[in-house]
Amino acid sequence: MTGRADAAVPDPVRPGAHRAGAGGTLAFVESPVQLLNVLEWAHARAVDADPGGLTVVILPPHDPMTRGQLRRMAQLARDEGHAVEWSEARGGASAPLKTVAGLVRPLRAARRLVIGDPFSRYVQLLLALAGDAAAVTVVDDGTATMEFTAQLAGGAKRFTRWHRGGTGGARAALFAPVSARARRRLAPGAGRRVELFSAMPVRPPEHVSVTENTFAWTRARLGPPTLIAGTDLVGTSLAETGVVDLDRYVAAVAELTRAHGAVRYFAHRRERTEKLHRIAVETGLEIVRPDLPLELVARRGPVARTILSFPSTVVHTLPLALAGTGVRVAVCDVDPAWLAEGASPRAQGFLTGVTDTARGAHRLHPEKPA
Repeated sequence: MTGRADAAVPDPVRPGAHRAGAGGTLAFVESPVQLLNVLEWAHARAVDADPGGLTVVILPPHDPMTRGQLRRMAQLARDEGHAVEWSEARGGASAPLKTVAGLVRPLRAARRLVIGDPFSRYVQLLLALAGDAAAVTVVDDGTATMEFTAQLAGGAKRFTRWHRGGTGGARAALFAPVSARARRRLAPGAGRRVELFSAMPVRPPEHVSVTENTFAWTRARLGPPTLIAGTDLVGTSLAETGVVDLDRYVAAVAELTRAHGAVRYFAHRRERTEKLHRIAVETGLEIVRPDLPLELVARRGPVARTILSFPSTVVHTLPLALAGTGVRVAVCDVDPAWLAEGASPRAQGFLTGVTDTARGAHRLHPEKPA
């Protein structure tokens, strides 16, 4: 099993090293894909020429794979001339308070705020503390962006991730006033400018401007890749999030491997090691732990002539990142029989919608595991 992103990689930036000046742009990211799309947005908007420039504040989670990819993405951002700050907002009981306290002044001074995950309670808290005059840009966070715009357009009182049901419990109730303020901050109105930067098929409410993410920065910086024989299979964390039954998922991967001659399995950064070991043993696939978001890894190459994925963000983004390379991206539907017992009632419809709207991907029918 190949592993490249690990906790031993040193932090590329020192906390407190940079802050956005008055009139600058302040971005908050919690995942490698969010940071990639901040770089795409900055490239499309030529932000480095803006007064105050761009400062990226990384709020890393605990898991080592995500942290490893974030460190490498942070270095790419610095190579582009952007200021980067690594903030351990989850580093202990006092860390959240220290992080928020240190960000209040730059939040209120920033001309524009760029966020990658409007569902994040951290991001919602920061939005609630920001000045009303700042414009807000929501950069792509994959399939979550589709759900966010649908809820915003539908007038939802609070934002809820598609794979989670219920009301969120007591913690959600306590956080409700902050969440409501953040939602108002993301709704366009008098003095509020909201932009969505996305490669996903979205239908935002009126007065939210949309800028298409074409992955121009990725194509300009990397590739074209060397193409190799066989099929690459893209993994998903649907089992980890309780949407798909683990046994049925592994059986589906095995059947797809046999049917399409898959050789490598590109693991999602949130897939568990035990699950990946099982897939390797039962299918013979080479497990690859990408050191960067898959759009960059595939563009860098080498990559198979066919990339096969379950419904996920990459069936929308990979055709853009690999445009003109001859790589074929295919998507396999999730069979309703694969869903876990506790899966959200909305799961099947949402996943079908991800596949239905994948404009650059070839659609496959679900394989029937023996």
